[in-house]
Amino acid sequence: MNNHPSEQLKATLDLIPASSWYANPSGGVTFVNKRNADYRGIPSDHPLRLGAVKSAPWDSHISLLHPDDHDDARKVWSTCLKTGQAGEITFRVRNQAGGYRWFLSRAEPFRADDGTLLGWIGINFDVEERKRAEDKIREQETELRQMLDLAPQMICVQGSQQERLYANRQALKYFGVTLEEWRESDYWSLVHPDDVDGVKARVDRSSLVSTASELEMRLKAGDGTYRWFMVRYNPLHDDQGRLVRWYIACTDIEDRKKAEERLRQENVALREEIDETSMFEEIVGASPALNALLSRVSKVAGSDSTVLITGETGTGKELIARAIHRRSRRSSGAFVAVNCAAISRELLASELFGHEKGAFTGATQRRMGRFELADGGTIFLDEVGELFPETQVALLRVLQERVFERVGGTQPVRVDVRVIAATNRDLNAAVDSGTFRQDLFYRLNVFPLEAPPLRERREDIPVLVEHFINHYSRKAGKTFRRINKRTLDRLRSYPWPGNVRELQNVIERSVIVCDGDEFAIDESWLSARPSSESRLPLLNSLAIQEKTIIEDALRASGGRVFGPSGAAERLGIPRSTLESKIRTLRIDKSRFRQRPARNPS
Repeated sequence: MNNHPSEQLKATLDLIPASSWYANPSGGVTFVNKRNADYRGIPSDHPLRLGAVKSAPWDSHISLLHPDDHDDARKVWSTCLKTGQAGEITFRVRNQAGGYRWFLSRAEPFRADDGTLLGWIGINFDVEERKRAEDKIREQETELRQMLDLAPQMICVQGSQQERLYANRQALKYFGVTLEEWRESDYWSLVHPDDVDGVKARVDRSSLVSTASELEMRLKAGDGTYRWFMVRYNPLHDDQGRLVRWYIACTDIEDRKKAEERLRQENVALREEIDETSMFEEIVGASPALNALLSRVSKVAGSDSTVLITGETGTGKELIARAIHRRSRRSSGAFVAVNCAAISRELLASELFGHEKGAFTGATQRRMGRFELADGGTIFLDEVGELFPETQVALLRVLQERVFERVGGTQPVRVDVRVIAATNRDLNAAVDSGTFRQDLFYRLNVFPLEAPPLRERREDIPVLVEHFINHYSRKAGKTFRRINKRTLDRLRSYPWPGNVRELQNVIERSVIVCDGDEFAIDESWLSARPSSESRLPLLNSLAIQEKTIIEDALRASGGRVFGPSGAAERLGIPRSTLESKIRTLRIDKSRFRQRPARNPS
């Protein structure tokens, strides 16, 4: 049988508006139409153009293709020859100028009536523009995917029934899963249990009306921790208004939430610290004792050194701490004050260092401690001598490493805090008695300051009196034109065991009860101890007697000030009062401590 195309077939192939060709049953190309020949630059008298090729290798046309397309073309063409079935492939064909264009090639078997394979007819459609458009779309898709993957947000796509379709690289990295794992996971397993109910309600409402919504929630990371995100749901509808997609963008707001929580806690702390009847609005006075103290305050304020302020109750230790903070580089940060004696043993660690949810009964959510609130600023630990042993250990770690752990937590929290401590106790004696850690004492006592009692700065009493009268008379809506001379003399001569705080209370009480324009006090409010200079011998006699009584009590208690068998218990007075008297009377407690008995040798 003649395997060459007839003249009628050649004419037909020439008229086809595509590059066409004819091949013998074994696959050798024996004819190409005019469009094909013109593209490849084959002259009109070439055997391929005339259909005069008797035989050709089955893969003779492969060399005309782009090298990257050879393997695929051989595979498709050899399959067609083996099966006798049609085949299709897209490849690049070289033109007469050496360039390449994309073609979609379709090969169909040509058979006789009895099914005998007579040859193959192929048509190559120029798809260069389509391929360029596809490549452009592919480039745009790649660029869009890169933009989504590199976006600082987690971006997800869901179907109309909330089925998961796509998540960008940021989301998969955060959740610690592959795209397939994310698609198969339970949506609500990634939401914090405390947020699930509220989020479900909001999402269900948005789904019913297919409207955009925005809500805050905590999402679970691959390591099991949670972070706060602002999640924005945006619906996409088709031309008929039917919902087809949900586009979801999750923005990390953990730092903002922490800042909000910090601000809320700071506000709570400030409200707790604000006391309209505070001891001072400012440090008042110019006595030598006060000036000496303020000089040391000025020197230490500019450093970050830990300061230990000692002194009797009511001498203004917190005011001194605030003055140090205001003059320091941390003045723009928070000043957080904690009275260690006013907090129970069970809650003190939580108050200082915070706690995690569930750390103890009543811990319904994570709470930041005072150290975290003071980060970047100053924390003032008043009555630090009252700290319990376990809290002393935690405080020592903060001073050494600037690190602590919340109650019930395991993650270290690092803070940058300046510590100022204060006490009216004799910490040296507490160290000797084993109730206060020596290493903690050394860490706190880097720069000691002693607040002088009011009896050592009598020169400041008139100005303090005037200051407090002005303060409380404005609040009471009263005006005083003068101070009763006897009152002023009495205030000057009184020893003020309660120091400035006692003076403040006496003035406030007197402002309330005074009528008229002369300020005076009820002298019964002052203790009836002798106070004039003419009675100094009696004062000395009483002091000697008081010293003897205290020394006898110390001797009987082996030098212990507090505790069931301590001197304070024996005398029936608060230990802070006894500590103050010991300092005032210059009693050496150490000489009353019992020495361990020596073993006979």
